[in-house]
Amino acid sequence: MAASGEPYEAVLCVKPAVHVYRLPPRASNRGYRAAEWQLERPAWSGRLRLTARGSTAFIRLEDRASGELFAQAPVEQFPSIAVESVTDSSRYFVIRIEDENGRRAFIGVGFVDRGDAFDFNVALQDHFKWVKQQSELAKQAENPDQGPKLDLSFKEGQTIKLNIAVRAFAG
Repeated sequence: MAASGEPYEAVLCVKPAVHVYRLPPRASNRGYRAAEWQLERPAWSGRLRLTARGSTAFIRLEDRASGELFAQAPVEQFPSIAVESVTDSSRYFVIRIEDENGRRAFIGVGFVDRGDAFDFNVALQDHFKWVKQQSELAKQAENPDQGPKLDLSFKEGQTIKLNIAVRAFAG
């Protein structure tokens, strides 16, 4: 915890080259397809920084040079509606951005490099695996008697043999 009681912000992953796309209206309930996004004409390009504060991850889209925030997407669980993979590529995702007034919009995000998309996906998975482990540890700490009992007693007829070496000291 930080001095003010707020959790620290941890940087989980930084990727220097991402593109943002406007999403066309979805024709049906099927998943998003990056091929429909006019990939040759991104609406914005910059860097992506994945951070975490407490159990919430934040996808921050920032200007490469100044670090100025373009958009931010809070992610409270994964997988969820906040981050969706597209159906036709592993390099593109749909994220739900949110401004400080709580207004939300969906945008497409594409990584220039397939390895960067993989790293982003793994960093999100690892963060939420950690959140789950922390939650389970907290539950165990609250109810220590709930865990499995370890029976170290001797069963009937069971014996143990101890060899104790005794050294005599010459006085």
